[in-house]
Amino acid sequence: MSVALKSWRANEGPKHLIMMFWIAVNVFLFWRTFMMYFSGAQYYYLHKMLGCPTGKNETFGVHLRVLGDWTCAIMEMDILSTCIFSNLIGSSAFLSRPRVHVDGPFGSPSEEVFNYEVSLCVAGGIGVTPFACVLQALFDDWRQYKLRRLYFVWVCRDLQSFYWFADLLCGLRERLWRDNRPDYLNVQLYLSNTRGLQSIGEERYRFLSSRLRIGRPKWKLLFQEIGRANQLKRVGVFCCGPKGISKALHTLCNSNPHTGTAFEYNKETFI
Repeated sequence: MSVALKSWRANEGPKHLIMMFWIAVNVFLFWRTFMMYFSGAQYYYLHKMLGCPTGKNETFGVHLRVLGDWTCAIMEMDILSTCIFSNLIGSSAFLSRPRVHVDGPFGSPSEEVFNYEVSLCVAGGIGVTPFACVLQALFDDWRQYKLRRLYFVWVCRDLQSFYWFADLLCGLRERLWRDNRPDYLNVQLYLSNTRGLQSIGEERYRFLSSRLRIGRPKWKLLFQEIGRANQLKRVGVFCCGPKGISKALHTLCNSNPHTGTAFEYNKETFI
């Protein structure tokens, strides 16, 4: 018996020890990931930023720009008419709701917006989608985050695009004013299509109308302005938009001549 035990230790013991160590590491990683998504920072990203179902909210929204064969085909599917009809009349036992499978969760650079005291979010057209989630999270409770100032720049070709999240932007601005933090949110809207005079005329969107500019942003001047107002601080720069905008912002972040302010570039995937 003693000889057999010694032989097993010599031949099989190291293998079993390695296996036990490997299992322990995987259990630890699984538990850490579970706790992050259950109650940590990732929980707030999944449930508040992405709008995934929670105890208070059992639904989430999906924003699609209908442009091209794929999105046009989705709009023609029966699933959308069923969802719209069921939302109009309310929950009903007579309606069979479609089952939708969603891949994920996947990480996103926009998670890091809240890890800076100052962040700059730049969106081009439909690229505003991840930042709309950021705005919604701040609207729910901006105090719980490290973020203390947000610069939000949105560039669109047509005026109607700004109405996608006009209510959210105006609602967040009103909440910050009530909380005596009018300097928390800096909004700049740019209409790149200069043909014809266009403006946001609705009274309830007066805040956005005052922030609307015709033309394209002057990125260098914007960085200089942010640098002067936030000297010796780290500024997170987040972009979701065309390659031209992304490249310009990345270059400015790397040049870093802005009064000691460090601009750190983060890029969202834009297709």
